Amino acid sequence: MHAMVSDPNLPLVRRLEAVGFRAWPASSVVYDGSWQVRLTSGHPGKRLNCVVPLDPSDSRDIAIRLDKADKRFEAQGRPLLVRQTPLSPKPLVDFLAADGWERFDEVVTMTADLGTMAFPDTLDHLPTQDVGRYVDADIAVHGSDPDLKAGLAGIVASIKPPSGLFVIEDAEKGPLAAALCVQDNDLAGIMSLAVRADHRRQGLGIEILSSALRWARVRGARTAWLQVVADNREAMALYSKMGFEEAYRYAYWRKAA
Repeated sequence: MHAMVSDPNLPLVRRLEAVGFRAWPASSVVYDGSWQVRLTSGHPGKRLNCVVPLDPSDSRDIAIRLDKADKRFEAQGRPLLVRQTPLSPKPLVDFLAADGWERFDEVVTMTADLGTMAFPDTLDHLPTQDVGRYVDADIAVHGSDPDLKAGLAGIVASIKPPSGLFVIEDAEKGPLAAALCVQDNDLAGIMSLAVRADHRRQGLGIEILSSALRWARVRGARTAWLQVVADNREAMALYSKMGFEEAYRYAYWRKAA
């Protein structure tokens, strides 16, 4: 069974998918019908390198179109990934399952009403304008490969809607937490939030999330949204505590090895 949330609000899904593309832009986007083919040479992130079908009725020539996408991905040295959302055609999902593909990394998209959100009494942090400082902090707190710095900086610099780059630092220990908030009219997306592994469960996550959401609310955002891996129970609990509720889920498919 490969069902997502039953009866998701498809207009909301379409809107959040559209703002998500703007908030985390791939360097190359081409369309095959309503399938969006996203590739990013400078960063291996799955959201930046996948095929995303955007119309549940667009299921013609599945095998041919997947083969065509595979060649495009192969030319970039990337494995072909298909991102399944509630907008994905059921025949495509059935094809992937029957063809031996494997489904992995289910992600929950959550939303919250910023108008009614009560923020805890934590220290408020202002966003930095320094992309390099933010990228260094993001890589440090995630424990990412430092070689990804140029690619990540390119993505952050190419975000067109207003972005808040938040960093919590210690004078001696360096970056402790980082968050990226992208405000797209009345929607505010938390695109990345992480606390350094040895400083978790000390309130830094809620502190930096509150700072980012306060910033977005002051600028006129009314609804916040974010995406969290479904098995990250600690993060899910934090977001639920802040008033976030599940809107829909997505997952990835890859060819079995």
